[in-house]
Amino acid sequence: MFVLELTYTAPLERVDALLEDHVDWLTTHYDAGTFIASGRKEPRDGGVIIAVGADRAGIEEVVAADPFTVEGVATYRITEFVATKTGPELAAYRQQPPA
Repeated sequence: MFVLELTYTAPLERVDALLEDHVDWLTTHYDAGTFIASGRKEPRDGGVIIAVGADRAGIEEVVAADPFTVEGVATYRITEFVATKTGPELAAYRQQPPA
């Protein structure tokens, strides 16, 4: 699993101008099963996405296609983690630690 933390690097007016395209991008990846949760940070200086993927390289490709990245209004910090414990709703995403 991955935590994708966005930090805005441009004024909110520029971010908001791209918001519809960003939401369409999010929807594409929810439909593909890559994203399982997302939302704005408070205060509104970015956002967080919880993602699943086979490897970091694939997630980096997904992030590179975000309109916020393409237009240079946000940067991403990608943190990979092994989800060894989850609530029942996320049981399908539980992982075993590497040997």
